[in-house]
Amino acid sequence: MTQSNDPLLQPYRLKHLTLKNRIMSTAHEPNYSEDGLPKDRYRLYHVEKAKGGIAMTMTAGSASVSSDSPPAFGNLYAYKDEIVPWLKKLTDDCHEHDCAVMIQLTHLGRRTGWNKGDWLPVLAPSPVREAAHRAFPKQIEDWDIERIVKDYADAAARMQEAGLDGIEFEAYGHLMDQFWSPATNKRDDEYGGSLDNRLRFSNLVIDAVRKSVGPDFIVGLRMVCDEDWDIGLSRAEGVEIAKRFVASGKIDFLNVIKGHIDHDADLTGVIPIQGMRASPHLDFAGEVRAETKFPVFHAARIADVATARHAIAEGKLDMVGMTRAHIADPHIVAKITSGREAQIRPCVGATYCLDRIYEGGEALCIHNAATGREGLVPQVIPKSDGAKRKAIVVGAGPAGLEAARVLAERGHAVEVLEAMDEAGGQINLLARNPRRKEMIGIVDWRVSELERLGVPIHFNTYAEEDDILSRDADLVVIATGGMPQNPALTEGDNLVTSSWDIIAGTVKPEGPVLLFDDNGAHAGMTAAELIANQGVELELVSPERFFAPEIGGMNHVPYAKAFAKPNVRVTINTRLLSVRRDGNALVAVLGSDFDRTIRQERRVAQIVVEHATSANDELYHALKPHSKNLGAVDYKALINRRCPIQAKNPDGRFDLVRIGDAVASRNIHAGIYDALRIFSLV
Repeated sequence: MTQSNDPLLQPYRLKHLTLKNRIMSTAHEPNYSEDGLPKDRYRLYHVEKAKGGIAMTMTAGSASVSSDSPPAFGNLYAYKDEIVPWLKKLTDDCHEHDCAVMIQLTHLGRRTGWNKGDWLPVLAPSPVREAAHRAFPKQIEDWDIERIVKDYADAAARMQEAGLDGIEFEAYGHLMDQFWSPATNKRDDEYGGSLDNRLRFSNLVIDAVRKSVGPDFIVGLRMVCDEDWDIGLSRAEGVEIAKRFVASGKIDFLNVIKGHIDHDADLTGVIPIQGMRASPHLDFAGEVRAETKFPVFHAARIADVATARHAIAEGKLDMVGMTRAHIADPHIVAKITSGREAQIRPCVGATYCLDRIYEGGEALCIHNAATGREGLVPQVIPKSDGAKRKAIVVGAGPAGLEAARVLAERGHAVEVLEAMDEAGGQINLLARNPRRKEMIGIVDWRVSELERLGVPIHFNTYAEEDDILSRDADLVVIATGGMPQNPALTEGDNLVTSSWDIIAGTVKPEGPVLLFDDNGAHAGMTAAELIANQGVELELVSPERFFAPEIGGMNHVPYAKAFAKPNVRVTINTRLLSVRRDGNALVAVLGSDFDRTIRQERRVAQIVVEHATSANDELYHALKPHSKNLGAVDYKALINRRCPIQAKNPDGRFDLVRIGDAVASRNIHAGIYDALRIFSLV
């Protein structure tokens, strides 16, 4: 396929605006704002996608038009005049790369908390609580409506002043469609009951905005056309609403959503995570386009180029949103146009990005550590201007593979030594859960990149001190990972089974099973899910206030579904103290951190434990005396983007750095970030 006939690379005319291709990033809030403003970090994140060839980036998710729509997840403050120069700088920089910029505006309604921002009451059409944000809203009054309509118009004028190409309103779990939905609108006045009444607020807003920005400024609507909810907005009413807005002539595009977001479980239906169906609402969006005969945009786990191309070629969409895919690789379009489609870093659906946002952190891709850090580390690795070095990387897990990739891109001669017969490290374990098999894409992409870069991986090679010393390297990277460890028990250390053994299948679950997890990450939950799905009686015990605190709300959903089975019991605020054998059974002694006098016992067939990993660092310590830097990494230099490896030992033979779980138990992103930020400076 050539550029001239690739559906994705065809321009699209939206009103007066010509978009250079059919790929966009839809509105989302990466939580990179500072003081509610899109300062340098926020700007550079969007500019990187513009550099990568995307036709349009939709900022904010969403920008709040009123102060009583406080930031639930780092929202921009569209109600502040100070936002204008920051947005203008972002827009101008994106325009330099022929990338259009729009912004999503909203009033969150009940989808926020009263104890955020200025601590103003949360409001909604009716006082119906939303489970996700937990506030009990007040019923919106006439003076609230008058004020908020004006706020929308003023915010839109600010966006126009900033030079943006357009705006879209959010009507997907926010105030606008809270008026539309029977689930959230229980009113019996002129804003409730009939469809005309339920649309009254939205029409007031759109009319006020059009009066503010004029007829030529692009105004769109990201709207739910079917809440897929027995008490919510039906497909028939949703499509009818879309048709009415189209017929009004006051909007320029629809950005179509299906589903509702009242709860974490509902949210994953709208924004699927790994193990769920890809692009589940694409056909529905195409149906809305066919029925409205109007420009339609859509995004919902359209993670690969083939699906995006199909969406445009078959006329399902006019613009296709590849939003999480661009968090994984902001240069998708550039790679398509230059014939490097196979080099696109895949989105593996881990949803680390969104879970971090919803838990109050910033969006980070599980395996692209440069995203969101464009001012600190490069998306495209530059060649080193120093001497070419011979580097040995020990370990072909995600951290080791990333180290080898970055060093090779820098122009160094690299080889990888791996003790096992395949690359991947602990990812090979977690991918044994069928629901998470996409995670292997983290490994496959890097192995493919190393093949392209000519980096050999020597499998079945257990490296020892003499092996490394004999290779005459300039740089040795220890990425040997970690090994499972038991929690501190007063007795019975030899009677417990590791979560790794369950996941790997080397030990079969024998019920009843007690699984103690005081790590709270994916490993323990994966073992528990595999046990639960086999129908084995299971008690999951955690000393935390809630299970799996290291896993965000969206990834919590499939685990919670597995643990809702009758054969599973979840016990929190409880610690495993010791284990003893009693005939053919094991007795777990449990205690409480809140009352040390409390003791409980469980008689079970098997006790599985998850206590993260201990560093597999013997080789590192053996090599440390032979190294020039004695293994030291200068953190101050690293943070300030200077080479962090400094000579300490005049008799040393090579520089030595250890990364990932070989340092301490963390996660995939941390190991990859170690490798990227250290070796992009070497």
